Amino acid sequence: MTPSELTGTVVIVGGGVIGSSIAFHLRRDGHTGPVVVVERDPTYARASSFLAMGGIRQQFSSAVNVQLAQYSTDFYAGFDRTMQVPGHTPHVNFRRRGYLFLVDGASTERFEARVARQRQLGAYVERLNLDQLRAQLPDVRLDDIRFGVFGPNDGYGEPREILAGFRAAATAAGAHYVKAEVVDLAMRPGRVDGVVLDSGERVMADTIVNAAGPFAPKLAAMADIDLPVTPVRQHLFRCALPKRWPYRFPMVIDPTGVHWRHDDASAVDAPDQLVVAHTRLNEPPGESFICDLSRWELDFRPPLVRRVPRLEPLELIEGWAGLYAMTPDHNPVLGEHPAVSRFFLANGFSGHGLMIAPAVGKVLSELIRIGRSETVDVTCFAPDRFDRGALVHDDAMI
Repeated sequence: MTPSELTGTVVIVGGGVIGSSIAFHLRRDGHTGPVVVVERDPTYARASSFLAMGGIRQQFSSAVNVQLAQYSTDFYAGFDRTMQVPGHTPHVNFRRRGYLFLVDGASTERFEARVARQRQLGAYVERLNLDQLRAQLPDVRLDDIRFGVFGPNDGYGEPREILAGFRAAATAAGAHYVKAEVVDLAMRPGRVDGVVLDSGERVMADTIVNAAGPFAPKLAAMADIDLPVTPVRQHLFRCALPKRWPYRFPMVIDPTGVHWRHDDASAVDAPDQLVVAHTRLNEPPGESFICDLSRWELDFRPPLVRRVPRLEPLELIEGWAGLYAMTPDHNPVLGEHPAVSRFFLANGFSGHGLMIAPAVGKVLSELIRIGRSETVDVTCFAPDRFDRGALVHDDAMI
């Protein structure tokens, strides 16, 4: 790579939390050339980060994911203070209430090994016995639970505030956002030279970054790359509690797969609320944003009230659907594609994009500017790993 390539124009396709974090980190880290972010919908109505649950945890079982998550949780802890820019003060309100996995008999051996592995990797986790669980969550049924795994440094924030904060900070740092859709790439053999917008305009660049979320495979195909990223619908529901709850729930993950967190009331007289998720493993792939409200009664509410009977009567407020961009090993694709020079990928986060967005922005900034990731070594997430059969295993996915 020549010096001109390292200081030239960077075009980032996708202005969600990943693209905006990359833009912000490039400018903060000293990239002097233009940074252009192409976003087709600045309302972000269907952006995965806009529709996310907001969970932020470092409880993974692979070194690379633990390191990415630890960088990101520390970043989020100071987000509201450090990311203030003229005209925008973020209110991410990262609440370090922890992630709590409830472990039943069928999962005991797997979680015992996971706790040992996480501690070996430097993740801060606590193994809670039943008395400790009862003290922390006195209303939760534990008759089938053996123990809990708690990450006290983890928690949750407001997804839309995270997205708005990154975009505002990137803009203040000098990144330029363009409302457009990329319809083609300007190519020459082995290299991408720019993007073609739906207006017909060409934006030439030394570096192109694919941060297009579920649209990422379509963009990659323009460079003749088969990117194994598949959009899969994920449902979320918001419900009102029957009374003001005497304590705040952490992110609680039930053995059934249902998980929930508190959604703090915005006013003193507003109802206490939960946000509830449940990933359906056989969800058909596709870009569907239709919320199937019947799933609340079928899959969500029954296991939730079985676990916490005093939540009844729950009042459903709303449901919505967003997209997970899934890869075959449920881990992201990060780095320059070996077949197309200066074409970088930041895709396939499989539900963890918001969670690790700060670290992804940092390592992509390093890869683009200096050709290597120094903060976290993400070599194992190389774009060609699926062709090589080098999948990354992490059993701490939800």
